[in-house]
Amino acid sequence: MLTPLDEHELLVFWTQLLVLVCFARVCGALLRRANLPSVIGQLAAGVILGPSIFGRIWPEGFDWFLPDHEISSGALLAVSWLGVALLLVTAGFETDLGLISRLGRAAALVTGFSLVVPLLGGLGIAWYLPDSFVGTGTERVVFALFVAAALSVSALAVIAKILSELGLMRRDFGQITVAAGMANDVVGWVMLAIFTGFATSGSISMFGIVRTVGGLAVFVALAMTIGQRGVDRALRWVRRDGPDVAGAMTVVVVTMLVFGVATQALGIEAVLGAFVAGVVLHRSRFQQPEVLHHLESLTGTFLAPVFFATAGLRVDLGLLANDRALMWTGLVLAVAIVAKFAGAFLGARLAGQSARAATALGAGLNARGALEIVIASVGLSLGVFTETAYTVIVIVPLVTSIFAAVSLRIVVRDWRGSADEQERLDREEALARNTVVTSSRLLLASQGGPASIAAAQLVQFAWPKEAPVTILTVDNPEPDLSVLEAVFDEREVDQRNVVSGGIADAIVAESRLGYGVVVVGVAERHEGVLYSPMVDRLLLDAVTPVVIVRRARGLTRPLPAAFARVIVPVTGTPSSRSAQEVAFAISSQLGTKVVLTHVLNKVNPIPRIFSRRGTDQDPALAAADAMMASAVRQARDGGLEPEQLLREGTSAGDVLVEAARSQDADLVVLGAQLRNVDGRPFIGHTVETVLERSDATVVVVAQPRVRTDDD
Repeated sequence: MLTPLDEHELLVFWTQLLVLVCFARVCGALLRRANLPSVIGQLAAGVILGPSIFGRIWPEGFDWFLPDHEISSGALLAVSWLGVALLLVTAGFETDLGLISRLGRAAALVTGFSLVVPLLGGLGIAWYLPDSFVGTGTERVVFALFVAAALSVSALAVIAKILSELGLMRRDFGQITVAAGMANDVVGWVMLAIFTGFATSGSISMFGIVRTVGGLAVFVALAMTIGQRGVDRALRWVRRDGPDVAGAMTVVVVTMLVFGVATQALGIEAVLGAFVAGVVLHRSRFQQPEVLHHLESLTGTFLAPVFFATAGLRVDLGLLANDRALMWTGLVLAVAIVAKFAGAFLGARLAGQSARAATALGAGLNARGALEIVIASVGLSLGVFTETAYTVIVIVPLVTSIFAAVSLRIVVRDWRGSADEQERLDREEALARNTVVTSSRLLLASQGGPASIAAAQLVQFAWPKEAPVTILTVDNPEPDLSVLEAVFDEREVDQRNVVSGGIADAIVAESRLGYGVVVVGVAERHEGVLYSPMVDRLLLDAVTPVVIVRRARGLTRPLPAAFARVIVPVTGTPSSRSAQEVAFAISSQLGTKVVLTHVLNKVNPIPRIFSRRGTDQDPALAAADAMMASAVRQARDGGLEPEQLLREGTSAGDVLVEAARSQDADLVVLGAQLRNVDGRPFIGHTVETVLERSDATVVVVAQPRVRTDDD
């Protein structure tokens, strides 16, 4: 039977939440202004409101604010643990297991040494800590394992925040730091699960180790297979009619609770289940990007501050008043900082990193945060730690995170890295500004014919290798896609077959599930329609950009091994810029020469304006110069040096066809904004003329039409 809180207890509970959230947010904001992680301020807020300061300044008010009552404490701790569960879901979202494996030897060596050296240091210092640090009835070896786990882990969230604020996330050493931080988190949660099993059983036994590790292995295996398929189906179902953030959030919460119940039933903390839930949810191709934003907003503004402040409430600095406790606190801090730095530095040097990069890795990985506080909280709740030991362990992330932020700033000052690294960063910065050529998943509609192969080659030439591809076939249960899969070298590819009465309807329905672009290859044009009945319907109903690839006429193979020259019209519109993205991406990969082309329309000449310098100025020519300058800047941002071509004519389409012929261009890339004209798609006379008359390969990047109230 539920025991309700009385009116006074409810008043205290709501006051606790109000004060903790407000004070934690204010302290976190102050620390951010000092370029330090906000988690330090939130922890400090709890320390100030706890027995260390508030309890000594105003004992009566402190007793009212934090009464010694199980129900009141349980209510606050329940909100706190819900906060850490959601915090760990967001940490799982940010854990990229593929990144850890891709960085290979460097990440493995840095991760291994940055874990093993402080783990050994923690075991050593814990063995000599006073008995007053060890919980009653706890074996010294179990206590030592908890201390070692707390000192060996790093905080991915704090590391990522520091690197992001310093603009170092995409640096080579930054990627290794993130990968090592991810691995630290994963291993840390595994250690917590195993050591918690030891603590609850009261002793260490081979049977206990096998049971805990075996149960954890089975859980993770089931979560990554059956659980992954269940999450994929649920997220796909809620997204069947388009983005549905509320439905996706429901899937997130239910998955977190199911995984949490499963791990808690295994004798492992539920927060580990929440972390695995975040990893599984992040791996789903049907996840919506907005979900992480909403999770971070709810967690960062309310639940996480409550958790960190509540953790600080349990810190009593008065327990360190004697010289012996202070001495041991200093020793624990020294071991935590020196061992983590030495381990990361040694691993980085063995991996071939420079001394400066190794120093930066040692500084960055010293950041601790949520995981260490969770380990300390679990250790206190299980009776492994006394209040004194808990206080010492929670002080460690406060000091080490400040050390990491300050020392990392000193190490990277005026350090730009190698020329190759800077070139890569410049390319990534240019790619980040794109709207079409991004790393989002692509949908390639195909039946396996030559037109589809041409479309696949275009995708392989233009889109970054990080962009996965789904090949969609309709009413073809056994398609031969071996040629297409061979085209997508070093790219993640999966295949879906849909049984449906309408090909276009099936493509549109699939595109609503979170794809960045739909790509389709076409061959011959049909009479009476824009290109074909299927393409027309797709263009009318598309909710994402559609890239149409019409291969060159007279080819005996789908596309050439490399394009020599590409014509790109420049009109200054968003659709024109999206076409430039595709052309520039092809040029970056193949070395294709880009010819930026602008057509001055002379049907209705614009009167010349007399300038202050006393010369005639053609407004159309001035506008063309401005558009060309903008396109050239976009190309140069990607490391390209394009040619510029200015032509006059009454029909832009005819001029472009002739320009492609005279320039010996084998590719024309055009942008188009879709419109609905009497129930048919219209992408402009220029695009239609080029598709009809040009013998070169033609690529049309069609932006989805703007919906009206009549749709």
